[in-house]
Amino acid sequence: MSGYYNEKLSAEKLKQCYDAADERIRQYLTAEINFVISHLKPNDIVLELGCGFGRVIKQLQPHCRLTIGIDTAFSSLKLAQESGQLIALMDASNQGFRDNSFDHVICIQNGLSAFQVDRLQLIEESLRITKPGGLVLFSTYAEKFWPHRLRWFEEQSHRGLLGEIDYDKTGDGVIICKDGFRSDTISPNEFNSLASQCDCSFELEEVDQSSLFCILTKNS
Repeated sequence: MSGYYNEKLSAEKLKQCYDAADERIRQYLTAEINFVISHLKPNDIVLELGCGFGRVIKQLQPHCRLTIGIDTAFSSLKLAQESGQLIALMDASNQGFRDNSFDHVICIQNGLSAFQVDRLQLIEESLRITKPGGLVLFSTYAEKFWPHRLRWFEEQSHRGLLGEIDYDKTGDGVIICKDGFRSDTISPNEFNSLASQCDCSFELEEVDQSSLFCILTKNS
């Protein structure tokens, strides 16, 4: 799916997806960011995976020492750079950072699913570059948020940002469009299974009845 975001849904088109958000979606987006901020300290160095045009890291900057974003969509990164964000063109599952580089690594708004990479590899790579005792935060959509999420994607499709939704294949937490777009979610059981294979402690927390966070603490 990273190819879809690189080729069809990057930069200004990606921004337009957020313009299509209704009040409930905006509440969800804000709640995710506020949850991340609640875990930050002023001296933290924070990395965001899949930063897009810099929507999230821009809001995290006042709450920590340094924020860096990586993405594979060059046009989105260019837009982020124009607004003063510190970014890099990099694959989240095969990063070029040294071990123990960051206090926190974050990947919110269902990035673990949206990247369409090996999920365990992505988690292990995120933990590798996190300092001992640091946090890695992944989020996915909460199950009860489904009606709001579906309406948001329907609006994006109506505006021509996504293809036509294939309702025969859409359901049970999965949205599929006829142009190849697919949006899955991560179940609590899968989060538990993935995290239990890594060198970390972890917990799951639902936020705002819209997000399910998996919070991993790297072992010292």
